Amino acid sequence: MSTPIIDRYTRSRIIFGPHFETMQNIKVLIFGVGGVGGYALDALYRSGITQITIIDKDVFDITNQNRQIGSEAVGEVKVQALSKLYQGITPIHAQVTSEFLQTLDFDQFDYIVDAIDDINAKILLAQKAQGRRFGSYISSTGSAKKLNPLLIKVSNIWKSHGDRFAKKFRDNLKKQRFRGNFKVIFSDEVPHCKALGSCNVVTGSFGLQIASEILRDIQAKYKE
Repeated sequence: MSTPIIDRYTRSRIIFGPHFETMQNIKVLIFGVGGVGGYALDALYRSGITQITIIDKDVFDITNQNRQIGSEAVGEVKVQALSKLYQGITPIHAQVTSEFLQTLDFDQFDYIVDAIDDINAKILLAQKAQGRRFGSYISSTGSAKKLNPLLIKVSNIWKSHGDRFAKKFRDNLKKQRFRGNFKVIFSDEVPHCKALGSCNVVTGSFGLQIASEILRDIQAKYKE
């Protein structure tokens, strides 16, 4: 029996076995590193995926501190603050526009995560990712106003239900005559408020579920 490597990834090597080395070569692109995307970033990075590019246009403000990793850095650009916490990731401070997306080559990434809350930008991302293998592009829908992570579900965009944000997303895709398919994280929990309140037990769980989908997909893919 070989001597175990004792470092930050010792437990990851144990649970992922031969897939751990594969994971370290995986490239992930995350759009939005707020209450959902930040947790996806954290879980993937801690598991052993470090070739991660993050894109976000915002700076941290004090209201982010109830749910966002790195939000103690009030006033700092989110991607820059997070690049200090997760050494080696690539931060891009930018707004998602059609012009900006033309500068990105999605084919260089194994997985792409949409964790932003702007419908128009989500449409642009879905269009850009159209045709990718199912499960390699994952989009988060409405995680605000909810408190029960047990009601989080995973399906394709057309089977999401019970969430007004997801419905608006689907309706706008139809208006654009989008015919693609991709994986989404959603919750059909009845909202607990009208204003945009949020709690990290759900927003964070959305992000952790996204990371789980990626990690398990890697294992399934390389077992084939």
